[in-house]
Amino acid sequence: MFFVVSKIFWLVAEPLSLLVVLGVLGVLLGFTRFARAGRALTAGAMVLLAIGLLTPLGAALLRPLEDRFPLPAADSPPPTGIIVLGGSISPAKTEARDQIILTDAAARLTTAVELARRYPKARLVFTGGSGSLREEQAEAIGVRTLWLALGVPPEQMSFEAKSRNTWENAVFTRDLIQPKPGETWLLVTSAWHMPRSVGIFRRLGFEVTPYPVDYRTFGDARDWLMNSPVLERAFMFDFGVREWIGLFAYRLAGKTDALFPAPSQ
Repeated sequence: MFFVVSKIFWLVAEPLSLLVVLGVLGVLLGFTRFARAGRALTAGAMVLLAIGLLTPLGAALLRPLEDRFPLPAADSPPPTGIIVLGGSISPAKTEARDQIILTDAAARLTTAVELARRYPKARLVFTGGSGSLREEQAEAIGVRTLWLALGVPPEQMSFEAKSRNTWENAVFTRDLIQPKPGETWLLVTSAWHMPRSVGIFRRLGFEVTPYPVDYRTFGDARDWLMNSPVLERAFMFDFGVREWIGLFAYRLAGKTDALFPAPSQ
C-alpha cells in the first residue's frame, strides 16, 4: 500500500510539473469569476519556478544530503559484501531497445564493479525489481547482463529482483543475505539518497557502511555560482524537494530510524 500511495502521490506532486500545472490552472481561472485568485496562483507558481530554476536552491537542498555521509577510509578492512541499490537502469527502455539503457545514476553500477575488483572475496549484491506501477522487467536482469559483460565473476554476484522501492530493497536484501554480527556490508547508492537509505537499513537492524556515489553538487563554493545549466539546476531542485519529502514521509511511516540519519559515532 505504501508503494502504491507514494507512486500516485508523485504522479500529481512532482515539484516542477506541479508548479507548471498550478500556473496553467491560474491562467484558466483568469477567465472565470475567480480571476483574482487565478492571478495570485499563477504569480506564486511562476515565482517558485523561477527560484527553483534560476537560483542555487537545488544545490542548497542537495548539499546537506550529499555531505551527510563520507566515504569510508581508504585503509578500511575488506568488506564482507557490497550492496548496490537499484535505480541505474531503465528496465522498460532496456527491454524495448534490447540493450542496457543507463540512467543518470549509472555510477552506482560502475562503482560496484570497481569495488568488486578491489575486493574479489566480497559478495556483490544488487537489489532492484521494478519501480513502476505497470508490470515491467526487473532491473536486476539488466544489471546482471551488464556486470557479466564488464567481467564480474558470476559466482561473486547475487541478485534481489522483487523490490519496488528503497524500503523493499532493504527488507528483501536483509532476508537474502542474512547478515551476521561482525560483518561489514558496504551500501552503494547516490549520495543524495544515502541518508534515507541508511535510516531504513538501521530501522531493520542492519548496520551498513555508506559508500556514496553519483554526487550532483561540487561540495564547495562553486555550488552557489550561477554558471550551471538550467536543466541541471532543475534536476537538483526536483530531486532535492523529492528527497526531503521522502525523508519526512518515511519517518512518519516509521520506516527510518531518524528524520535525518547521521553517521554512527
